[in-house]
Amino acid sequence: MHHIIVIGMNHKTAPVELRERLGADADNPRKALAWMRNLEVIREGFFLSTCNRVEALVVTDEIDAARGSVVSLMARLGRVRTDDLMPCLYVFEQMNAVRHIFKVASSLDSMVVGEPQILGQIKDAYGLATREKTSGVILNRLMHRAFHVAKRVRSETEICGSAVSISYAAVELARKIFHLLEGKKVLLLGAGEMAELAARHLLSHGVSSLMVANRTFERAVEVAGRFQATPVSFDEIGSILTHVDIVITSTASPNYVITRDEVKHCLRKRRNRPLFFIDIAVPRDVEPRVNDLGNVYLYDIDDLKGVVALNLAQRKEEAVKAGRIVEQEVGKFEKWLKTLAVVPTIVSLREKAESIIQAEYAKSRSALEPLSAAQHEAVETLIRSIVDKVLNDPIVFLKERSARPTVNTYLDLTKRLFQLNGVASEGEEKAGRGK
Repeated sequence: MHHIIVIGMNHKTAPVELRERLGADADNPRKALAWMRNLEVIREGFFLSTCNRVEALVVTDEIDAARGSVVSLMARLGRVRTDDLMPCLYVFEQMNAVRHIFKVASSLDSMVVGEPQILGQIKDAYGLATREKTSGVILNRLMHRAFHVAKRVRSETEICGSAVSISYAAVELARKIFHLLEGKKVLLLGAGEMAELAARHLLSHGVSSLMVANRTFERAVEVAGRFQATPVSFDEIGSILTHVDIVITSTASPNYVITRDEVKHCLRKRRNRPLFFIDIAVPRDVEPRVNDLGNVYLYDIDDLKGVVALNLAQRKEEAVKAGRIVEQEVGKFEKWLKTLAVVPTIVSLREKAESIIQAEYAKSRSALEPLSAAQHEAVETLIRSIVDKVLNDPIVFLKERSARPTVNTYLDLTKRLFQLNGVASEGEEKAGRGK
C-alpha cells in the first residue's frame, strides 16, 4: 500500500534562524529531489522551500524508513543536528497529509490567511519535481487536486478579497473614494517603508504620476528614482496640493507637516475634486481638523489598523467556508486513492482479455482472409465491443467496492475466477510503479 507523508516546519513551529538555514541555498530543493530519486524507500517526492516553510512530501511503501530518511535530509540541508531539528517538525500521514497540502495551497495555513503567493510557490516546486522526475501517479493527482481546491476557495469565498496589510488597506480605501485610480496623481511625503509600499500598490493600480518630497532633497531624489517619480522640495507642497489626488505621509516630524489652513487654501483651485490623505506617520503629519473640510478624506495609522482588523475578522469567517471545501476535496481524493488498490487487477483483466482476442484472431486469420479491410475492421470492432461489455460489470463492481474493508476478498475472488494470478503481478507492477 502506498503511504503519503508530509514532513516540514513553518513560521508556527520553527524560528526564522532555523528556516533560514534550510532555505539559505537556492539549490536545496533540487538537491533534495535528486536525493529522493535515488532512495528505494521513496517512490515519489516533492520539496517546498519558502521564507515561511520548508516541507517534503513523499509517497512510500515503508513509512518509518521514509520518515527517517527525510528528517536526515533536512538536517543535512540545514547543517543542524537531528535532535535540534525534530522538535520543530510536524508530520502528517495519509489523509491528514492531503488535508495539509490542500490547506497550504489554499493559503489557510499561511502567516497571512488568503495571501496569494503560496500557490505560485507550490506550482513552481511541483514543476521542479516533474522536471527532476520524482513525481508519479499519486503526486501528480494530489498536486492537480490541490490547485483545483485553491481555485475553488478563491472563487467560492472572499478569503482573498480584503486587505490585511496597512499599505494595501490604504489602497483599498483610495479605491473606495475614487472608484478608479487610473490617471490619479500621488504625492509621497517622507520616505517611510509603509508609505513606499503603499505608493507601489497605488502605481500598480494605475495612478498616472508620483511626486516625492522630503526635507532632504537628496533623499527625495533617491526615493523618486525607485518609482520613476518626480522629486520636489518641501517648499512646493502647498502648490502641489492643488494638483494631486492622493497624499501619503510618513515623515519623522514632531509637528504637523500639513495643516488645515494650508489644505483649505488649495481647495478653491481644486474645484471640488476630492483630496485623499493617508497619514502613516507617528506622530501624525496631517492636522486632524483637515478631515472637517469638504471633499477631503484623512485616514491615519489607527484608521488603517481598524480596516485591517475588520478584514482579518472577515477572512477568518471565510476560512470556515474554505475549510468545508477542503474537507469535501479530501474525501474525493481519498476515494480516488482507494481505487488504486483495484487498478492492478483491472489492468490484468484487460490484459488477459486482449491476449485472448489476439490469440483467437490469429486462429481465425485464414478463415477471415476473403474479407475486405473494412470487413476486418468491423469484425474486430464487434469482438472488442462484446469483450468490453462482458468486462464492464466486474470492473464497475471492483471500483464500487474499492473503499470497503473487504476489497481484498473481492480482488482475490476476481483473480481466481478469471485466473489472473500470473497476469496480475505484471499488471500490478505496471500500474503501481511510482517512478
